[in-house]
Amino acid sequence: MITTTSRVAGAIDSLTWDGREFIDSHDHGRQMQSASNLDLGGGFFNECFNPTEAGSMHDGAGPTSTSRLLWISASGRDLATVSRMAFWLRPGETSGGHPALNMTALSNHLLQKQVRIGLPGLPHAIRHAVTFTLPADEHHTQATFEALTAYMPADFRSFHGLRQDGRLETLPDGLGEQSLPVVASTADGRHAMGAWSPDRSQTTGRPAAYGRFWFERERVSKWNCVVRERSAAADGDEAGRLPPGPYHFLIWVAVGTREQVRVTLAELRSLGQAAARQAIPSGP
Repeated sequence: MITTTSRVAGAIDSLTWDGREFIDSHDHGRQMQSASNLDLGGGFFNECFNPTEAGSMHDGAGPTSTSRLLWISASGRDLATVSRMAFWLRPGETSGGHPALNMTALSNHLLQKQVRIGLPGLPHAIRHAVTFTLPADEHHTQATFEALTAYMPADFRSFHGLRQDGRLETLPDGLGEQSLPVVASTADGRHAMGAWSPDRSQTTGRPAAYGRFWFERERVSKWNCVVRERSAAADGDEAGRLPPGPYHFLIWVAVGTREQVRVTLAELRSLGQAAARQAIPSGP
């Protein structure tokens, strides 16, 4: 079962299966949600121009979000939302010693998503299609689209990568990205979540990357699916910029036992990109 609330502006703050909670929804960053990180005026730093679906750092563990939920539809196995994302940092706040590049708390970046639980023959699959819309009045040359991430409780600390042959490869308990789709699970493998995307960068042609993270102080684990866009201007051609408008991404998520997640993601990947991309958001 998937749940969202107005507290997180339509982001997913609960996902349960087999009586277990899979999401550590504490502040307004630890949900299953989407975010982007962009350059501005030559600066490109983590979190410094960072529209975020669920809200801002300032929102903390509070009951409201700086992000605005503009539209929502939920029926049966389907959830669809449109939101206007808050910047993670407010003007004057810093991250890693770098100041926020945004001048407002609320961005003009829209996020649209369509989520469906289950497919014929693949009951453990969740289809998560998102569209980021870059405003026409902003100039960006680099963007990191965190197409989807999930922050999970502390016992989901075993990380595996899905190899091309469909087998799982143990990943070191570290930080960062690599090319294999990530499966995060409990040590006994009875509860797991993983993700794979058929999409590639529109500007570079590179496939999505997959990260796994463990935060010791917060006692929380995380996986993500990331696509990076880069214009010619990022390589010194000042005339270029990332085109404004929509950037579509499709992410398949699987929830179940570690083996059920492995089988589901491997089957989805074997369908091929054309079949796997059969659901692109079409708008409310």
